[in-house]
Amino acid sequence: MIQLENYYWYGLAACAYLVTCWVFVAVRWFHTCQAPKECHSYIWPDRKMMVCFYMCGTVLLPYVLNPTSEAAWLLEKSYFPCTYYYYCGALLFCFFGSVKQRSRWKTANLVATIVTLLAMMPLIVHAWLPDELLPEHCVRSWQPVIIIVSIAMMGYTAVAMCQVWRWMKEARDENYSNPDDFPTEYASRVWLAPVMLTPMLWPAYLFDSPVVMMVMNVLLAVSNIVLLLTVLPVWRRLALFPEPIDATHEVVVYDELAEEPYVELAEERTNRIAAEIEHYVKTKQGFLDAHLKLEHVVEHCSYSRSYVSKVFKDRFGGFSDYVNGLRLEYYKQYMQQHPNATMEAGAQASGFTTYRAYHRAKSRWKRRK
Repeated sequence: MIQLENYYWYGLAACAYLVTCWVFVAVRWFHTCQAPKECHSYIWPDRKMMVCFYMCGTVLLPYVLNPTSEAAWLLEKSYFPCTYYYYCGALLFCFFGSVKQRSRWKTANLVATIVTLLAMMPLIVHAWLPDELLPEHCVRSWQPVIIIVSIAMMGYTAVAMCQVWRWMKEARDENYSNPDDFPTEYASRVWLAPVMLTPMLWPAYLFDSPVVMMVMNVLLAVSNIVLLLTVLPVWRRLALFPEPIDATHEVVVYDELAEEPYVELAEERTNRIAAEIEHYVKTKQGFLDAHLKLEHVVEHCSYSRSYVSKVFKDRFGGFSDYVNGLRLEYYKQYMQQHPNATMEAGAQASGFTTYRAYHRAKSRWKRRK
């Protein structure tokens, strides 16, 4: 039951949540989308989707304006468990899937979108249009559907989290020549977000309590600000490199053969593999592919990934070090031949995604020397 003496605080807490959503939208859209201009759709593909999701919270306005309305309350308490897991799963698949296998999950994302929309639509219509449009008992009987869809979206998000964890492991295994191809640092901060949000999404629904919802709205408003502060520095660091990156931002690299059988290579075989690697990566300038991965080199060699990876480590000092070493040399030549070119253009022409990636590779190369 809605207690009339508390309705003011219920609406105010809901309003605080919506305001932080709108602030998040404004910052992501008008500030962060400027850098880097030429490749933000590849590196940060979730921007438009996140803006859309945060704007969807606007449907909760009926509860802000009239917390005593039963229709608005049904919409408010059902919105979070039903939609937030879908939002998290879709963003994880979109942000990291664009870099990895976004097309593979396109159908699953579309199905999740349709299911969530169909589940929420009767409640939205009931809250925004005259109460008599939909019978109250029909809307109340819709609650089992909300629970089923919410649980299904939890499963959908769990799959997304597992997939991102696998991609993070691949990144740690030095599968990428450019660290920006998979933002491991960012992924490590956000992939567990659905788990951390769970305690804030279900209590109001399970207890049917506006008081609990009031607390939830305040906590979710704070989480919006925290997420914004978490994301914003990442965007700023993508601008043309203003200052040296601290060593703490270096991507941690692990031995990718640690879990594989030890491979003992004869000298002759090592030389053949090394020659194939040099032919593709250096002679044919495969290193100019900004998104070159170890598996791409393996496809052009006559040996398995374990052999190629071991030769990279023993003969060339590692996949990413070898490739980025060639890129650094190419960058010097390019800037000498094109004195009017910007540093960003030179970095991208040399196989780096951004000048920031060039600077990181150069700093790491100096430390290795």
